[in-house]
Amino acid sequence: MAAPQISDLDLLKKELRLKMAQLRQIASHADEEALRTLLLQEILSRSAHRVAAVWPLAGEVDLRPLCHDLYAAGRDVLLPETTPKGSPLIFRCWKPVSRMDAGRFGTLHPDGEIDIPDLVLVPFLAFDQLGYRLGYGGGYYDRTLAELNVPAIGFGLSGQQVSALPKGPYDIPLETIVTERGVIRTNPPKSQ
Repeated sequence: MAAPQISDLDLLKKELRLKMAQLRQIASHADEEALRTLLLQEILSRSAHRVAAVWPLAGEVDLRPLCHDLYAAGRDVLLPETTPKGSPLIFRCWKPVSRMDAGRFGTLHPDGEIDIPDLVLVPFLAFDQLGYRLGYGGGYYDRTLAELNVPAIGFGLSGQQVSALPKGPYDIPLETIVTERGVIRTNPPKSQ
C-alpha cells in the first residue's frame, strides 16, 4: 500500500509549525506575565461564566496562574481532554484541588465533570492579521469551535504573528487575539 500523499498546504503548514515552535521557546517570564494580565482583563470584560483554558505543554505559554485567577474571580474553568483524532475536544471542570489525569499526546486534563464552555481560549503556533491561526495540525480546535459556536480568544506572543497563513477549508478565523503587547480585533472573512 502506498504512503498517503502530503499536500502542498500540509507541507507549508508543517514547515511553519517547526519554525514557530522554535521561536516560541524564547518567551520571557515578563512577556508571559503581560499576556496573562491582558488575557484576564479581556475575559473579565465579557459575560462568559464557563471559560475553557489550557494546561500547558512544554514550551507553551503557561496559563495555570490565569486558571487560578479566573477561579478566584468566580468563573468556572474548564480544561480540554484530547479526544480521538477527528473528534472535537471535550472540556472538564477544573478547580485548584483537581487531580490531573494523563491524556493523549502528553496532555493533562482534570478529573472533573464534563461541561460546555461559553468562551474558549485557543493556543496557536502562529497567527495572521485576519485571525487565522496555525495549531499543531490535528484540527481539534477548528472542529471544536465549529461544533460549539461560542466566542473564542486566541492567545500567544506578538512574535508569532506572520503576514499570512496557508489556509484550508476547515480553518476558522478568530475575532480576538491577545498577545503580550495588546488585544487585536481582527476582521475575519465571513463564511461563504
